Amino acid sequence: MGETEDERTAQASQLFENFVQASTCKGTLQAFGILCRHLEVDPLDYSNFYSSLKAAVSSWKAQALWTKLDKRAQHKAYNTNGACQGTRCLIIGGGPCGLRTAIELSLLGCKVVVIEKRDTFSRNNVLHLWPFTIHDLRGLGAKKFYGKFCAGSIDHISIRQLQLMLLKVCLILGVEIHVNVEFVKLLEPAEEQTDHSPGWRAEIRPSTHPVSDFDFDAVIGADGRKNTLDGFRRKEFRGKLAIAITANFVNRNTTAEAKVEEISGVAFIFNQKFFLELKEETGIDLENIVYYKDHTHYFVMTAKKQSLLDKGVIIHDYIETDRLLSPDNVNQEALLSYAREAADFGTNYQLPSLDYAINHYGQPDVAMFDFTSMYASENAALIREKHGRQLLVALVGDSLLEPFWPMGTGCARGFLAAFDTAWMVRGWAKGRSALEMLAERESIYRLLPQTTTVNISKNLEQYTIDPASRYPNLNSSCVRPHQVRHLFIDGQQDSSHLERGDLIRRSVNLSRRESELRPGRLLTWCQKQTVGYRGVEVINLTSSWRNGLALCALIHHQKPEIIDFDSLNEEDVVGNNQLAFDVAEQHFGIQPVTTGKEMAAEAEPDKLLMVLYLSKFYEAFRNLPANNNGQSLIAPPAGEDGLLRENKVRSMATRLQAKLEENSSTGKVLVRKGLLHKHCCVFSPRLLSSCVLSFQCVARKDFPPGLGGSDICHFCSKRVYVMERLSAEGYFFHRECFRCNICNCTLRIGGHTFDSQEAKFYCKLHYAQRQSDIHQSRFRRRMVRSTCSLNSRTSACCAFVADFILSLAKVKRIVEKA
Repeated sequence: MGETEDERTAQASQLFENFVQASTCKGTLQAFGILCRHLEVDPLDYSNFYSSLKAAVSSWKAQALWTKLDKRAQHKAYNTNGACQGTRCLIIGGGPCGLRTAIELSLLGCKVVVIEKRDTFSRNNVLHLWPFTIHDLRGLGAKKFYGKFCAGSIDHISIRQLQLMLLKVCLILGVEIHVNVEFVKLLEPAEEQTDHSPGWRAEIRPSTHPVSDFDFDAVIGADGRKNTLDGFRRKEFRGKLAIAITANFVNRNTTAEAKVEEISGVAFIFNQKFFLELKEETGIDLENIVYYKDHTHYFVMTAKKQSLLDKGVIIHDYIETDRLLSPDNVNQEALLSYAREAADFGTNYQLPSLDYAINHYGQPDVAMFDFTSMYASENAALIREKHGRQLLVALVGDSLLEPFWPMGTGCARGFLAAFDTAWMVRGWAKGRSALEMLAERESIYRLLPQTTTVNISKNLEQYTIDPASRYPNLNSSCVRPHQVRHLFIDGQQDSSHLERGDLIRRSVNLSRRESELRPGRLLTWCQKQTVGYRGVEVINLTSSWRNGLALCALIHHQKPEIIDFDSLNEEDVVGNNQLAFDVAEQHFGIQPVTTGKEMAAEAEPDKLLMVLYLSKFYEAFRNLPANNNGQSLIAPPAGEDGLLRENKVRSMATRLQAKLEENSSTGKVLVRKGLLHKHCCVFSPRLLSSCVLSFQCVARKDFPPGLGGSDICHFCSKRVYVMERLSAEGYFFHRECFRCNICNCTLRIGGHTFDSQEAKFYCKLHYAQRQSDIHQSRFRRRMVRSTCSLNSRTSACCAFVADFILSLAKVKRIVEKA
């Protein structure tokens, strides 16, 4: 006896509910398969699947979800699911960012395939969600899949729960999900192309899987820190050692557990009593602690190294972080005890039991790591072309930019990158110029590491994949097409050309070699350079440099004539350091990162700042013989164009000054060698002197008197602490104070211009207006009129000198912009 229509509808609603409530990856895929077979809908028909499913399931719960998804799909950028019709995309990795990217590409009309090498979602760690992330997930129906999602003031979710929600949305929208499939490498198209020849494909494991026959136009790497796509170089940002411990305990959802309050984030400086009592009672010394209650009781804390050594968690104290935190140097039982004690004290002993949850390795879910080592890709995307077939390659998530745990940036910036990537694929499908599209993507990527909850758009309702809806004051053309030619790889270039992208995007003023320089190697080099100097014993990268003698020895070793080392007083910490900073800046173009006063005031210099500063000496000196007897430095590497220009301007200024002094007694500049008649031009030495001094201020920017070094912000004149400050043109300031003097828009390091005469910062637009051609013309006419006689020969000479000085002025502006 056949089913009635009502029975069939009721069963469809129940099967859909089973799918929605599935609590594992395998269970979700299985429930989805049963639902599709019952409804006789084909999930491979990606263009029509969502509408077919919506028509077949009409329960009130399903209708509420359809309303949410339909509202999202109506965004103008998607062009009613037709913006990227026919574009085929492969996404490597089924993490939150990979799945979120898949959803956007599906809404654009792409054929999307996601491969994930695991078949379980087992990451218990909890993610902090920014307001826009919560709003975005609610718009995808998060509450329909997980009723507890961000209830009340809760702003976090476990990774596994987030993955489950996004997986279900992907399946509903027609995205193909394949688990237990591992990406190996890209396979190039065949050399001889016909209408039926395969295009770009992927080598996968198992090799017999149907995905191995999938041709795609774009591939997105979302497989985390161990990115498997070739062509993307990474840079490392390392701060002062900070050891994080994460621990997940079983949540039995009892009444007693429900009453325990979460700890949204307690730092030592805000609650010193809590941490001092913790140390006194347990011997555990923490800098901060967070407790979130989700699928598990999730704790994350920053522990001090000495405390871990005292409690036996770390067995031996090593300088190298990798050795310090290697599994062989960690007592696992002591670590379990340490985390449990801290969690127990942090919750005031209110949790009835603290049994560890089990991770996907079958071990207690506790981990210890150095979270201050963060990697970021040099570029966000590239294009490969082989035998007439082009492939768009991009990164999202941790593959693109690793998160900084204390700021909770991982999920938020990952979602922003997913939107940006979808926008790029949209442009790709519409036939935009490859270089223009890559330049726009790199321009947008420059903003990502700087993005916080404060500087993104507050109008959450207007968020779309269009970057302009999310980034205020977006300049999508700050990177020009000619700057990304190396990202178009057409077979005539090799991957080494990617190194040319080094200067496009870097949030700290380091060359690639500096970013790859290990502290251990830097320490060894410094020891060799300073061995044998009186009062200098370099044993680390912090306290050994405090009195300034080591810095002076480092400089003296290369250029003994510019520092009289024997006259230095070991007790004069301020003088020694300031001398080293001034000499390094004047002779080598190495900008100081602090002041002599600040070095003397601190018990131990900040390690991160010292590594950054000493790395510049390493780059400047490492190719020189050990005492070049005062010979000038060799030409800087090609990547140091800014330093090269500054040296040229400094040399030019010196020659002009010498010429001025040579002729100061007569007040004449003699143009010889047959170019013009002798004594044909007479003008004031003071005019040329002012020009020379203006160039010297480019080559050497002193701290303004009375600012108190790095303790005072250049803009607001308030105190600025080391960890919250930025530095440019020799000035220190708060991040939020770095604004254009005219329009008050927020500036970025490297994206600003500076007026050295007025000590003011500007955006490039308003600086260009101030330096308009009409001012140059007036200057030229004024100088010619005031210094030249009326005869044509003399006028020609003065015009020549005026043009020369104006040319130098242009060089000055180029240096200031660099």
